[in-house]
Amino acid sequence: MTHPNRLLVTGGASGIGRAIAEEGLSLGWDVVIIDRDKAPVGKAVTADLSDPDATAAALDAALADGPVTRLVNNVGAVFPHGLEEQTLAEVDAAYALNLRCAVQCTQAVLPGMKEAGFGRIVNMSSRAALGKELRTAYAASKAALIGLTRVWALELGEYGITVNAVGPGPIATDLFTRANPVDSPRTQAIVQSVPVRRLGTPDDIAHTAGHFLSDRAGFVTGQTLYVCGGMTVGTAPA
Repeated sequence: MTHPNRLLVTGGASGIGRAIAEEGLSLGWDVVIIDRDKAPVGKAVTADLSDPDATAAALDAALADGPVTRLVNNVGAVFPHGLEEQTLAEVDAAYALNLRCAVQCTQAVLPGMKEAGFGRIVNMSSRAALGKELRTAYAASKAALIGLTRVWALELGEYGITVNAVGPGPIATDLFTRANPVDSPRTQAIVQSVPVRRLGTPDDIAHTAGHFLSDRAGFVTGQTLYVCGGMTVGTAPA
């Protein structure tokens, strides 16, 4: 099977997205990153992905060099507040960046994937989709990505396109640290609740995404894999 080996990662300038981009580069793929910050690896396209028009222009730029056959919908924002403090504007913003952007990016790359008869789509969900305090907007949007993953897997399988989701647990990124300060008792409690007794790393997630993105993963679709150090099984023993 011959197809263009081009990977698009949204929010790939840092953290998990950058690790996934570097994984793609190590596998010999052409990598394009769309982020509001200029990506230090791959082809960088700068755009505010919370804006649909800016996203459309960035997608045109990303596809100008040819079709994309691998997509990671990674960009996201947390907006950590309790229910009573969570504003409706934050709910809208979470859905715009975490969900609408994934729909828009996937729609843009689908024609090329269909023509190639091959596609790999990975949606970056979160363990928080199963429930986490102070995450009304975030958890809802990340749970919605799991629903999209299952729907798209059913719709696109006949074209050789697989769609899977990754649900990271606590990963030591700048995004996580901003929402969970290192010296916070809540953060320390999180680490102690992880059965493997550590935070995950961006490379832990990139390795999993790399599997779903590979040519050989063609019989796995519609699945969500939680990369969480065992947190979805239960908390670590005291």
